[in-house]
Amino acid sequence: MLSLTRSRSPHLCCHSAAGPAPATCRNSSRRQRTCAVTQSGSVGAEDTARPPHGRTLCPLPRRRPMDAVLLLALGLLAQSLGLSVGVPGLRRPSTLFPWRRSPTLGRVRRAWVIPPISVSENQKRLPYLLVQIKSDKQELGSVIYSIQGPGVDEEPRGVFSIDKFTGKVFLNDMLDREKTDRFRLRAFALDLGGSTLEEPTDLEIVVVDQNDNRPVFLQEVFTGRVLEGAIPGTYVTRAEAMDADDPETDNAALRYSILEQGSPQLFSIDEHTGEIRTVQVGLDREVVAVYNLTLQVADMSGDGLTATASAIITLEDVNDNAPEFTRDEFFMETTEAVSGVDVGRLEVEDRDLPGSPNWAARFTILEGDPDGHFVIRTDPKTNEGVLSVVKPLDYESCDQYDLKVVVQNEAPLHVAAPRAERGQARVSVQVHDVNEAPVFQENPLRTSLAEGAAPGTSVTTFSARDPDTEQLQRLSYSKDYDPEDWLQVDGATGHVRTQRVLSPASPFLKDGWYRAIILVHDNASPPCTATGTLSIEILEVNDHAPELSPPSGSLCSEPDQGSGLLLGAMDEDLPPHGAPFHFQLSPRIPELARNWSLSQINMSHTRLQLRHQVQEGLHHLSLLLRDSGQPPQQREQLLNVTVCRCSQDGACLPGASALRVGAMGISLGALVIILASIILLLLLSLPVALLARFRQQSWDKGLLQGLQDDLRDNILNYDEQGGGEEDQDAYDISQLRHPTELAALSTPLGRPPLRRDAPFGRARPPPPRALPTSPADIVDFINGGLEAADSDLSVPPYDTALIYDYEGDGSVAGTLSSILSSLGDEDQDYSCLQDWGPRFARLADLYGPH
Repeated sequence: MLSLTRSRSPHLCCHSAAGPAPATCRNSSRRQRTCAVTQSGSVGAEDTARPPHGRTLCPLPRRRPMDAVLLLALGLLAQSLGLSVGVPGLRRPSTLFPWRRSPTLGRVRRAWVIPPISVSENQKRLPYLLVQIKSDKQELGSVIYSIQGPGVDEEPRGVFSIDKFTGKVFLNDMLDREKTDRFRLRAFALDLGGSTLEEPTDLEIVVVDQNDNRPVFLQEVFTGRVLEGAIPGTYVTRAEAMDADDPETDNAALRYSILEQGSPQLFSIDEHTGEIRTVQVGLDREVVAVYNLTLQVADMSGDGLTATASAIITLEDVNDNAPEFTRDEFFMETTEAVSGVDVGRLEVEDRDLPGSPNWAARFTILEGDPDGHFVIRTDPKTNEGVLSVVKPLDYESCDQYDLKVVVQNEAPLHVAAPRAERGQARVSVQVHDVNEAPVFQENPLRTSLAEGAAPGTSVTTFSARDPDTEQLQRLSYSKDYDPEDWLQVDGATGHVRTQRVLSPASPFLKDGWYRAIILVHDNASPPCTATGTLSIEILEVNDHAPELSPPSGSLCSEPDQGSGLLLGAMDEDLPPHGAPFHFQLSPRIPELARNWSLSQINMSHTRLQLRHQVQEGLHHLSLLLRDSGQPPQQREQLLNVTVCRCSQDGACLPGASALRVGAMGISLGALVIILASIILLLLLSLPVALLARFRQQSWDKGLLQGLQDDLRDNILNYDEQGGGEEDQDAYDISQLRHPTELAALSTPLGRPPLRRDAPFGRARPPPPRALPTSPADIVDFINGGLEAADSDLSVPPYDTALIYDYEGDGSVAGTLSSILSSLGDEDQDYSCLQDWGPRFARLADLYGPH
């Protein structure tokens, strides 16, 4: 059996009948018997069932004889039942047998539980003996003891150790309850051969707390806010602290207090909760705005370790001070005829928090400004009232204003605040006279005038008045804006007349309105000028009769074929002097109504139809057109109608095309005259063309005088830069190197020749340019020529399609595709060029066989 021994303290020992050992016993709250040590540590065992046979229970201590007698009687009874109970013997038992197997059959007992062993933290006498474990299975020295668990072979390692031969458990390091408050170990008993003698048992070590931690405030500075004038008991803020010691002991029992807060004592703190509240009246932000408190917290219910912190309490402002003017009356000056200017400032005082609604002032004009000329705004920085003019003042109407002004805060005044002694003030504003600009009586002035008004027509009188009634001044008028120079203004009276006829197509006539700007000046020093806008509506006049559109057309000879001829009308007049138009066959020719009829389609179109079949050919009808103007305008116009045979779909047959040509209104005589004129023009232009052709040939011969033959007679000169290295005759570079030699050739007689590919009707080319006098100017000469060619409108550009003369059908040269089919010049036979005529002789010399 394994036993525990506790040194330096009374203890009890549970043992068997074979080896009685006295012990001190106590009864637990759960009707369990427990062996315990009563000093710093305790050991014991408990049994929740009936003790097995041979087990002796612990008697009560000697100092309780009555309990010992009772326990002795129970022991004798147990002996008669085959059990043995130990009786008190030695005062200092040394062993405890927590495990014991029953030698006889019977109910199995639950293992004895060793009570926790208590040890104080911060133990400095190390190593410190905690307990001794013994087993009665073997003699002393033949049992090996060991322990396992946290503090031994688990972190933190090395805190506990055991003497493997004696079973003594030692504390080797200081304990910290705040890190680990208990350790649970397992105790083992083995023989020398390593066999298990006893079942492992639990050994629990409890760390007893010491007051080794000061309380700590959660914040170094606590802040709170409360309204000024708050009643006693108003909550402000709460201070909180914590203590790392055992909260179940007085080591962590905290108490709060205020060490310092100044005088008078306006705040208190609850010692248990840390809540700070007001205790007196008299909090005035204008006197003291911020309070600084020094707080203290102590453990051991206020008698232990302490810590301090600060509490800053800010008083929040209430509107308990009304704003007041610094003076009862203010004097200011300003000039007339101006607006948007500041006249002066009204100074006020307010003791409330600057920048808050309790401090911001709001000004109101109660009397003296019925027309609203003045307004007072608040300067947000200084809280002063700024008096401004929002409507121009008139010295002639009023030269002095007496204003009554009141000031208030934006926030309503607190009910307990006293009334302001200077909440109102009088403001006197003196107005000074200045020269004012004339004023048009009506601006802008709108009037109307009939379209096409003759020069000198009166338009209106655009007059103005001078507001300076006490100053005798003369006004003069002039034009500032008249884009068509249509109007004339009388400088003395402002009377406006027309000086020319305004064109209806003027770009300055917008939606029938013409706008002009008139100026008026006074003769003061310095003079003042006013601007007036004159808008003239040009009234539309019905001065144009409608015109027929189209003036000709065709109809089917059968009345039931086709849909008739659709006719319309146009009028240059604007509405309402235009549509609807009225179409009518001329009443002067009554027979028209017998063959023809008009049916109105809409306001601007009508349909002409045959009443019965008439003769095919050209018919001339006279139609009367009338508009809807006032008075209406009408015009009788001629309509040429061609009557033709039509197909089923109402279209004229091809045989009637000649009739349709005649419908254009061109007679046979006129056609003959036109043809004769064309022939005469052709005869006159023929000599001119021949002369131009002759001059062009002379010009080409002068430039190409170095040629040996006339193989290029039919090649047009397009001012090419050259034909390649082999073609040296196409362009002579000497002409650029010695341009002065061609001066005589550069100016042919008569007009310059036209290019053959130039289209007819184009403008003539520009005259020849002067040739450069030195080789250094050749580049500029060529660039100038390129620019002149690009801007020459007499010829098409080179990238357009040019029309060449027709060369006829067939060619003795055959196809040229064989030239591209060869891989090289040496594989191509050019001997055939000799047979193609003189035009290919040059090619035959270059590429033919030598």
